[in-house]
Formats: sequence, structure tokens, C-alpha cells
Amino acid sequence: MEKKKRGKILRGEVVSDKMDKTVVVRVDRVFQHPIFKKVVRRSTRIKVHDERNECKIGDKIRVVETRPLSKEKRWRFLEMIGRAKEVESNK
Repeated sequence: MEKKKRGKILRGEVVSDKMDKTVVVRVDRVFQHPIFKKVVRRSTRIKVHDERNECKIGDKIRVVETRPLSKEKRWRFLEMIGRAKEVESNK
């Protein structure tokens, strides 16, 4: 019996949860510019499969690369790192 291969694992923040079983996650990366040696921040938005619709905007999550699930979805929800802080607005 072969062991199942696991893809890349990334961490990011949920920026949209309006779709059913799908969330949009912003993954930030920080690197040093090769010429100017200055620290550069870049972010990528990826669509992640969330089977149980448990992710909400602001949550920090870990995702794993998987086979293509749809036209743009190639990542799957792995685990919750931190929940979003709930803000109450009393007007």
C-alpha cells in the first residue's frame, strides 16, 4: 500500500466566504529583493475548498495543495490556526 502524497502547505487569511464550500484566502510572502536588498511583501489570492463552510472572514488557516477541484480551485482547507476577532457595533 502506497502512502498518499501531500502537496505544498501554506498559511493565509480568509478574505471572502461568500461562495458555497469555497473561500478566498490571501497568502502573503516576504522576500528580499535580489538587487536592492530591500524586504518586499507580496500577496496572492487563492480559492480554497472548504467542505463544511467553517471558515469566516479574518480567520487564519492552513491549506494544502491538491488535484484540480474546479477551474480555479487547487487548494483544500487543512486546519484552523486562529479565529477572527468578533467586533460588535452598537449604534
